[in-house]
Amino acid sequence: MKKIVLTGGGTAGHVTPNIALFPGLKERGFEIQYIGSYDGIEKKMIEAEGIPYLGISSGKFRRNLDPKNITDVHRIFKGAREATNFLREYKPDIVFSKGGYVAVPVVRAAKWLHIPVIIHESDLTPGLANKLCFRAADKICCNFPETLKYLPKEKSVLSGSPIRAELLSGSREAGLRFAGLSGEKPVLLMIGGSLGAKKLNEMLRAALPELTKKYDVIHITGKGNLDESLLETAGYRQFEFISAELKDVFAASDIVFSRAGANAITELLALCKPNLLVPLPKESSRGDQILNAASFEKQGYSMVMAQADLTPEKLTAALNDLFEKKDSYVSAMKKAAENSGVNVILGLIDELVP
Repeated sequence: MKKIVLTGGGTAGHVTPNIALFPGLKERGFEIQYIGSYDGIEKKMIEAEGIPYLGISSGKFRRNLDPKNITDVHRIFKGAREATNFLREYKPDIVFSKGGYVAVPVVRAAKWLHIPVIIHESDLTPGLANKLCFRAADKICCNFPETLKYLPKEKSVLSGSPIRAELLSGSREAGLRFAGLSGEKPVLLMIGGSLGAKKLNEMLRAALPELTKKYDVIHITGKGNLDESLLETAGYRQFEFISAELKDVFAASDIVFSRAGANAITELLALCKPNLLVPLPKESSRGDQILNAASFEKQGYSMVMAQADLTPEKLTAALNDLFEKKDSYVSAMKKAAENSGVNVILGLIDELVP
């Protein structure tokens, strides 16, 4: 049996594209093993899929002079030893990495052991973790045409992002039933990512009195961000995280309010969901979400608002405008080229593991 190791972690965006590859890999007869951090979000997600999981030590690579750089060096070297020892014993035919700092020692160990490696970059500009893996990779896949200029030309492949097939098979009725909503009003879904989005959560809740006059609101808050004082609010449902039912919740939603993580917006594109994006500001990130959102806005897939401009009143007005223009956004998204990278990436795996 052919063997593959998949790696990536830190956020759900580093995991769900890997999960999207599982069905195709199983059809091809691959035995699948996943490597992530000891207790990252990826551990729970992968174990729920019934895939063997190995946790290794991981540390963050920081560009600034942070004291944690010193303590994390030990964690990084420990993770490298753990990854090397496992790969040497397991002997996979190939490694696929979705990124995140836990993936770096796995990819570098694979290169040292002469195991083929494919990595995938979701954002418009490559992150530091993936940059550290470029030399070790046989192929580097990306999500945006603009990303190609940042990649080694001889290795780069415009693949799109792997999309879980089950997301496309949701039921509006099942989604309304799950949320306990009647379907008499349009449904607004707010999703800020697996770790939540504090500012977006605050603005949405401040705007609820106006929003619930027109919409039923489903709010995915992120872990630890439920507001018990709003549990009885009519037309408002909040969940920390939604897994199996997410496809149905998407199907039930008419418009979406979201951050601009690459994986999230690619799923919105595949589902043709009109969306308002508020990217993480540059002072809170490396600015990748701003570039992601700008690309989608330029192509007519998304409405974009800067976080600095966000107020309850402006949010309500923007969402109402989005709803009124939703058909034009749906039309633009339907004209988009095939945006799921599953087949492209599986094809590359087939080339490297005949």
